Amino acid sequence: MSRATAELTEEALLAAIKACPLPRHAAIIMDGNGRWARGRGLPRIAGHREGVKAAREIVRAAGRLGLGYLTLYAFSSENWSRPAGEVEFLMGLLESSIDRELPELIESNVRLRVIGRLEALAPSVRRGVERALEATRANSGLTLVIALNYGARRELVEAIRALARRVAAGELAPEAIDEARLAEHLDTRGVPDPDLLIRTSGEMRISNFLLWQIAYTELWVTPTLWPDFSPRDLYQAIADFQQRSRRFGGV
Repeated sequence: MSRATAELTEEALLAAIKACPLPRHAAIIMDGNGRWARGRGLPRIAGHREGVKAAREIVRAAGRLGLGYLTLYAFSSENWSRPAGEVEFLMGLLESSIDRELPELIESNVRLRVIGRLEALAPSVRRGVERALEATRANSGLTLVIALNYGARRELVEAIRALARRVAAGELAPEAIDEARLAEHLDTRGVPDPDLLIRTSGEMRISNFLLWQIAYTELWVTPTLWPDFSPRDLYQAIADFQQRSRRFGGV
């Protein structure tokens, strides 16, 4: 991002990036809730509460900006290894957040989509997710994709297994399997690959997130912890994205 862009007000920055081609799909690894809380002498759950508030503001900002798709990495398949009390709190926070945010999602014409293995969630959480999916199904604005109990390696394994079953049943020739066919069997089928992947908290890793889909995604890492990530941070990431040359392996 140029110095001139950094010095713009948030309103001017928003206007500047809307004047240029936007990423169709931005994805975010929301990291740093625990460190945010620890730095303030608070329990980790306080960071998760603040993280929900940050997510709300970023969804609103994405809608104002006119993004087509926003994917948030909310809970990975590896997160089950966290202390049981923290996992229980996260599931309760998810359930209450869905109920609280659903009216605004409907009013804002946001369509919700979830990727990951919902069957592993508590029945009450799963019912809340399914209710929100149905309530927003006909919306035509921003598509908000929540990665919930999601792991990219698991996703790829299940896609390959599905293709193998079709081959074994004689429905599909092995030679007919190509990138497009495999993509049809991923959790993200029908969703364009991310143009921009943002990771907060400064960690330089992908964390088993959308491994297939981010083959040519532009990466933007910020040291800002997720609860402190603001709409301006999102706009700055997009402004940086707009200055890059995407060659997809060409010259």
